[in-house]
Amino acid sequence: MTESEHQRRGIEPASLGEQELIKELENIHRSRHDTLLHGSPAALASHTTRMAELEEEYLRRHPDRPVSAGRTRAGARARPQPKPRGR
Repeated sequence: MTESEHQRRGIEPASLGEQELIKELENIHRSRHDTLLHGSPAALASHTTRMAELEEEYLRRHPDRPVSAGRTRAGARARPQPKPRGR
């Protein structure tokens, strides 16, 4: 990777410490909406690539992370369904 590519993409996720990785993930998720709405196609593509790299590294480090029941299909189906509004 060239120096300009390194500056553009940031530090390799595998080289980040645990707290640094978490902070990078928080920052990139916080900026996602604005990038989607207002970023150029190149900025959005770069953001998507970086976000995927960071998330993949997190998942590599935490393959057995706890998963909330409500974030599964079964858990979503178990939620009470909203009552239809009368007309």
